Amino acid sequence: MQLDRMVSFYKAVGDTTRLRIISLLKSGPLHGQAIAYKLGLRAPTITHHLKKLRDTGMVYSRRDKNTVYFFLDEKKLEFMATAILRLGDDEVKQEELYVSELDQQKILRSFMTKDGKLKQLPSQLKKKLVILSYYVQVFEKGRIYSEQEVNERILAFFDDYATVRREWIMQGFMYRENNKYELNPIEMWPVVVKRS
Repeated sequence: MQLDRMVSFYKAVGDTTRLRIISLLKSGPLHGQAIAYKLGLRAPTITHHLKKLRDTGMVYSRRDKNTVYFFLDEKKLEFMATAILRLGDDEVKQEELYVSELDQQKILRSFMTKDGKLKQLPSQLKKKLVILSYYVQVFEKGRIYSEQEVNERILAFFDDYATVRREWIMQGFMYRENNKYELNPIEMWPVVVKRS
């Protein structure tokens, strides 16, 4: 995590009202008026604090008709809250690869056709990892596959099977030995995308 982003995060959570908002959102999404009511504050005050929290990425919003609901991204919050312990570690670089669930869905919609085929493999690493994580889940954990079986599964969604297969190995999603392929444990994956 870049140091300036870390400082922004700690400044954002270094406020009593913002901590109270985070506490409320842990129980589930709320709209601004509900937050204002529960905290006994005016809506403009809540809007100000929510903007600060959104700027850090730990809070995001979704519109439902005429109402905007605010959600807490607990994974992002946890990662940022513990980043100070990782200063100087290689793991700090992993924050650059973090993609929220909302952004994962946007990436999937951008690079997939309606029938689930891949339009193209993204060049940006973050987006590429989301795509690779999504499609690698067609394989069963603990099962060993031949190269031909891997190629056939890739061809079901994308023509360039060699590139996807190579990327799965390079990025740590799969392991290859003697032309046999197996999924790595999910804990080794750089990104995990939930498939619905």
